[in-house]
Amino acid sequence: MGLPRKTLISLEATPYYHCVSRCVRRAFLCGRDERTGQCFEHRRQWIEDRLLELAEVFALDICAYAVMSNHYHVVLHVDAAQAAGWELGEVVERWHQLCQGSPLSRRFVRGERLDAAELSRLAEVAEVWRVRLMDISWFMRMLNESIAREANREDGCTGRFWEGRFKSQALLDERALATCLAYVDLNPIRAKMAKTPETSEHTSVKRRITAAKTGRQPEPLFPFAGNPRETMPAGLPFRLQDYLELVDWSGRCLREDKRGAIAEQLPPILERLQIDPRHWLYLNKHFESRFKSLVGAAHSVRGACEQLGKRWAQGIHDCERYFSPPATS
Repeated sequence: MGLPRKTLISLEATPYYHCVSRCVRRAFLCGRDERTGQCFEHRRQWIEDRLLELAEVFALDICAYAVMSNHYHVVLHVDAAQAAGWELGEVVERWHQLCQGSPLSRRFVRGERLDAAELSRLAEVAEVWRVRLMDISWFMRMLNESIAREANREDGCTGRFWEGRFKSQALLDERALATCLAYVDLNPIRAKMAKTPETSEHTSVKRRITAAKTGRQPEPLFPFAGNPRETMPAGLPFRLQDYLELVDWSGRCLREDKRGAIAEQLPPILERLQIDPRHWLYLNKHFESRFKSLVGAAHSVRGACEQLGKRWAQGIHDCERYFSPPATS
């Protein structure tokens, strides 16, 4: 039985989450049906466009994504401070981009005068909407429902398009975050759908590389802010160049698929994060299957368990092995 989502997501533990949603009708839903030859590849663009569109409405940032043939990955950052700073009007406006709202909210948007009791009631409802606008489950719901409706309309059928629940993993520290980002961005290379990160269609890494060629970071994505420091702007705690070098190096190792063939020139980010390169390459193939709901150093997992009221976390021994820093003498 799946666990309630509230037992898997705790903003006190981390704002970063890896989510995966899979189709129920196999690969031809978003790719090519080998039996009939019919191509549904255009649906991958639907998902990418809707993903980035919703990120502009929700208080959620897109850190990484990859749209595959029968599933997609997305790494989300929850910006609770942004949601807390919205005025009543902005909460209502954002919610109306998703749903019709209420009769009171529609009158408010039209500029009609509301009395004190009506404004108080609208404020109560808007607080519920504010929470939903920073809720990962609501984000995934709005994304998946819109794609399912469009696909069923195209297929002339009804029924489920996605599996009932999406999978989520809490990324508790820098090591888990960096590993998961690369795991997501390297999906097409592992699946032999692309040879290099810059040719990986419908991925965040291709979007980042394209922008980096002109000295920019792509606006729809959560930026790389550099290595952690006291006066640090909002963004991922890594240097963009370091991360792109790491993904390129990892992709080459995955393509060569030679046991023990690790280049002597390691990306500097691995040294900073104190991750064994062999562990890194193993996790780039098995990150999703190796860990369940909580991912990070063992002490981070134990701390998150306390906050979530859980007695133990499945996979904590693997967290100890792959993410805990080596003991110093």
